[in-house]
Amino acid sequence: MSTVPARVVEAAFRCYRSQDRDAALPLYADDFTFTSPQDDHIDKAAFFERCFPTADRFREQRLLHVTPADEELVLVHYEYELSAGGRYRNIEAITVRGGLIREVQVFFGGRA
Repeated sequence: MSTVPARVVEAAFRCYRSQDRDAALPLYADDFTFTSPQDDHIDKAAFFERCFPTADRFREQRLLHVTPADEELVLVHYEYELSAGGRYRNIEAITVRGGLIREVQVFFGGRA
């Protein structure tokens, strides 16, 4: 199984945490979609406008598991602490095809 999709996903998380939009943009396909309990299949432009700039909400974010499920799907389990307090865990199912992130599906967890 290829490790390239997992490396792309890890790079995207690093870009998010450092808010390096210029480095992040080329990691995402033009037809990228993002879905979470708060967003329903938003496109790349909406993701970078609404979701990407939110890293300042976190005091800390730590990837616990970055696990390739198959040749395209990477499952990411992470823990984060909000600046306002509270520690939580989420899981993301991220599809990487041709070296680009095509889809992210976020599943919110509870307090850690």
